[in-house]
Amino acid sequence: MGVSPTIASKLAQRAARYAELTSLLADPEVAGAPKRYSEALRERGMLERSAELFEELQRLRSVREDAEAILDEPDADDELADIAREDLDGLDEKEEALEHRIKGELVKDDDLLRTKVIVEVRAGTGGDEATLFVGDLYTMYSKYIEARHWRKEVIDISPTEVGGIKDVTFAVEGEGAWNLLRFESGGHRVQRVPSTESQGRIHTSAATVAVLPEAEEVDVDLRDEDLRIDTMRAGGPGGQSVNTTSSAVRITHLPTGTVVQCQDEKSQHKNKAKAMRVLRSRLFEAERQRVHDARAAERKEQVGSGDRSQRVRTYNFPQNRVSDHRLGANFSLESIVGGRLDPLLEQLVEQDREERIARL
Repeated sequence: MGVSPTIASKLAQRAARYAELTSLLADPEVAGAPKRYSEALRERGMLERSAELFEELQRLRSVREDAEAILDEPDADDELADIAREDLDGLDEKEEALEHRIKGELVKDDDLLRTKVIVEVRAGTGGDEATLFVGDLYTMYSKYIEARHWRKEVIDISPTEVGGIKDVTFAVEGEGAWNLLRFESGGHRVQRVPSTESQGRIHTSAATVAVLPEAEEVDVDLRDEDLRIDTMRAGGPGGQSVNTTSSAVRITHLPTGTVVQCQDEKSQHKNKAKAMRVLRSRLFEAERQRVHDARAAERKEQVGSGDRSQRVRTYNFPQNRVSDHRLGANFSLESIVGGRLDPLLEQLVEQDREERIARL
């Protein structure tokens, strides 16, 4: 049987690129250019597993070719023929298992190995109830992050007078962070009776979640002349001043009009550093999304697209149910809002993987 020619060809291309990058990294000119060297080193690391699988494929092919050549000889030695038949025995199963592993490697996106992400949660329609929902989502993510032993760092948060959160931005670091949390991007809807509702009517409110792979400095080149940096006093709920120094920072990326603001720290320097992290990640995500959209136009990707306009989940409190619209499945509301997201997210990871394999 053997591994299909299409799959083998794609793997060979990745192995060839791995060899090319290995030679490139040994070039003194590349070694002397930090950004270029870092990019090449990262890409080579992503391709290392493909190179190993290609070597294994070549080994199995060699075993098959040698064994078949011996058996094709009319006067083959009986002992050699027995060894050849022994080599061929079970080779189909080994090649089938190898093809499965190769497919899994080929559909892995380089970004899936990223361990750092930035999550932005913002209140949508629904007034005060929407801000309370953002607070619930933030608590849900915090519990999930804690259970996974990941690290969380608040970058910016805007609490409201009713105890909700207008918007919150936080960084997450941990193995598998991007691979799992990328599915949270999109519109989240809640259906429940607000605490302010006297007649017991169910209201629908919304929040949007954006999950961005945190960009490194080598990913995005930010030029000083492309930035406008404004400072101001930080404000609290209702607009009240929370400090008397101009520690809040707003950065505008002039070429794209992207604006980032941070006021969580009392230090202007720290707020600027955090804002730059968010800005860099937003610009990186915009380019990543542009490339994704170009590909999606051809293959109509659904899962993992990170489309913020897509409604991904509904939290129905009266029915104690969370519905994920991409999976077409329901989950326990208590479990999900309690931060036990793995059963849901792992299904999305598998669905995404199967869709990618189907497109090979």
